[in-house]
Amino acid sequence: MGHVPRVRSECHDRSVLVPAHPPLRPERARGHLDRGGEGERTPDGDGTRRRFPRLPGASGGVRVSAPGKKPGWLKVRAPSGERVDRVRTVLARNGLRTVCREALCPNVAECWGAGTATVILLGGICTRGCAFCSVAAGTPEAPDPKEPERVARAAAELGWRHVVVTSVTRDDLPDGGAGHFAMVTRALRRMAPEAAVELLVPDFAGDGNALRTVVDASPDVLAHNVETVPRLYPVVRRGADYARSIGLLWRASKMSPGLPLKSGIMVGFGETEEEIADVFRDLFGAGVRSVTVGQYLPPTRNHLPVTEYVSPDRFAALAAVARAIGIPKVLSGPLVRSSYKPA
Repeated sequence: MGHVPRVRSECHDRSVLVPAHPPLRPERARGHLDRGGEGERTPDGDGTRRRFPRLPGASGGVRVSAPGKKPGWLKVRAPSGERVDRVRTVLARNGLRTVCREALCPNVAECWGAGTATVILLGGICTRGCAFCSVAAGTPEAPDPKEPERVARAAAELGWRHVVVTSVTRDDLPDGGAGHFAMVTRALRRMAPEAAVELLVPDFAGDGNALRTVVDASPDVLAHNVETVPRLYPVVRRGADYARSIGLLWRASKMSPGLPLKSGIMVGFGETEEEIADVFRDLFGAGVRSVTVGQYLPPTRNHLPVTEYVSPDRFAALAAVARAIGIPKVLSGPLVRSSYKPA
């Protein structure tokens, strides 16, 4: 008899991530970042006050338009070269999936050319199916207990110094796959001890015990992406919850105060600049000190359409907003992805 997935149901005695009063910014009057030509003030990390820079080329938020041909700054070369071939060969030999291929990442040439990749755990089927993602949704197979060793073997063979490990969402598993993340981390410590381990985890359906399992594995970086602004969650991230994601990051910061936390957001869904700044505030309040901001690119015509191609100058301005709020590490650009370069 094959594996029968068991979807977890909500229960009153389960440890949940979101506290009674999650660390979300209080509701306040909405307004553009550029108020009175000076911008809105916000506290930074040391309690002082800074002003937001003006976002160039925008007056009230991200404009919704019908983009046609992709602009030149989104053009990338196809992956090729000896190092790319080596990464492809080693990953194939170990039966590993990567974000580079599964999520159609535009940085595959750069990352594979540098001899690195982001590994996807727990199969190629997700139990949710977000509107922006190219990973197939459906009923996954049982986890492969040998996968952690294969990941570590590939990392050792390729000499990776920073290993990013993520997974599809597995709501069918009792712990959401947390134990698998922990096993991969331990295998990497044993077989590739020089490598820093960054875990990019799902929300574990709000299970605090699952998060504890991952935190106790002592990764070098723990990442969880909010992906978009809360208003767009019902469309962009069906089955996810913004407060739950912020709560996960906040709870992780309390479980391990010294653990570096990272998150990512995409633009081009129709969000406003003020909404993006609010997300930065929430992430900072949850303990996140490393953020990525990138352009949403629909994997196919059947996915959620893009509303705008944001210019590199505006990405730079968004990075300045995040830093003004107090987030010191910000990668912001059209081709930036959450697993792009070390945190």
